[in-house]
Amino acid sequence: MRLLIVEDEKRLALSLAKGLTAEGYAVDVVHDGREGLHRATETPYDLVILDIMLPGLNGYRVCAALRAAGHDVPILMLTAKDGEYDEAEGLDTGADDYLTKPFSYVVLVARVKALLRRRGSAGASPVRTVGELTVDTAAHRVHVGDSEVTLTAKEFAVLEQFVLRAGEVVSKAQILEHVWDFAYDGDPNIVEVYVSTLRRKLGAPLIRTVRGAGYRLEVPR
Repeated sequence: MRLLIVEDEKRLALSLAKGLTAEGYAVDVVHDGREGLHRATETPYDLVILDIMLPGLNGYRVCAALRAAGHDVPILMLTAKDGEYDEAEGLDTGADDYLTKPFSYVVLVARVKALLRRRGSAGASPVRTVGELTVDTAAHRVHVGDSEVTLTAKEFAVLEQFVLRAGEVVSKAQILEHVWDFAYDGDPNIVEVYVSTLRRKLGAPLIRTVRGAGYRLEVPR
């Protein structure tokens, strides 16, 4: 899943991005309210972590603008302020949750996962089954038949892209966009490395190469 952090404290923002990337998320970071609003408007994020005290536009205005434009992306607000008035204002503008600095990183991750689960439960089931393969996108568990398969966070994130588009061709560019952040400028063949690992762990015939287009997770007839 792809997350956006809008936070002007650069050390905090980069620390959060590093931790959330290790959890398996693709994370983009901006430090200005206007840029955050533009990025959240133009890119389909799964969740936005939004500071209130921002240059350009404050978090309240960014949140209100996103909701006014019809964007229902979950928003977790961060602020150094505390008090009922500030929390009420944040929630009134459309935020889904509120966390006061300083906060525990473990608590933030728990809040992020809870918001993503809540969003998933409002739509399709988090458990996807393709033939012998069963993937629980909420619990991050994978089974092939009766056997559980252990995947790293990044391996799971790549597999999730295939499962969510089972039977469709998924390009390298799509995988890079959703699993790695927008600033990734490494070798795009990293996707091939992860696909190879997934084939080894899950069974080679499961993921087919579509020459010149990408890959497809085979759906049994």
